[in-house]
Amino acid sequence: MDIMGFANPAIFMRWSGRALPWLAGAGAAMLAASLWLAFRAPADYQQGETVRIMFVHVPAAWLSLFIYVLMSASALGTLVWRHPLADVSQKAAAPIGMVFTLLCLVTGSIWGKPMWGTWWVWDARLTSVLVLFLMYCGILALWRAIEDPARAARAAAVLTLVGFVNVPVIKFSVDWWNTLHQPASVLRLDGPALHPAMLWPLLAMAVSLTVVMLAMHMAAMRTEILARRVRARRIMLLDRLARRNAAAGGR
Repeated sequence: MDIMGFANPAIFMRWSGRALPWLAGAGAAMLAASLWLAFRAPADYQQGETVRIMFVHVPAAWLSLFIYVLMSASALGTLVWRHPLADVSQKAAAPIGMVFTLLCLVTGSIWGKPMWGTWWVWDARLTSVLVLFLMYCGILALWRAIEDPARAARAAAVLTLVGFVNVPVIKFSVDWWNTLHQPASVLRLDGPALHPAMLWPLLAMAVSLTVVMLAMHMAAMRTEILARRVRARRIMLLDRLARRNAAAGGR
């Protein structure tokens, strides 16, 4: 079977049902090990113990962008290729992305208070991430506002692609404007700027949270497919009942 064969919701439900327990178990085990590494990492000579917020804040920031890129790819699948699972993927990913973006904002605020002396500043990075959070909220609201799933999927796909312009703004905001955020410390042409004692726990945390996110996304897709099946059967039963009542009334 080629990869497009997995576009069939029935096939997806079958193989994801087998894979999900393993993926969720691996994510939980990796997350526990990553948290242990994060607490074992040394304190920073300037920031002290508050530097440990980095092990949650930075992966959450990465995942907030990664999930939006995933949603944008799903939006293209909905509008261009009419992929049967594309809108399911997009709708399932939106609340997960919103939660990770909120986690990024909250942990960043907690980290910024002792480092910058304030909970919030309207610099380019923070403002663009706040816009990303509002985009997630707007997409979720749009899904709920339109009752027809097909129309809701197309509208949400268009809004998602329009909002994608904010992704490079977030990524390069520290290079384009003078912000309180430091430039990239991990993905650099001349190598990471972090000491290995902090770099490896950070990467382990990022990988484990990614696995957890993928498990959550798969579970949410399964839930959405089941909800659509229930809705389709309910509509079918109501249609049968209406026809039966119409036939009885015509006698």
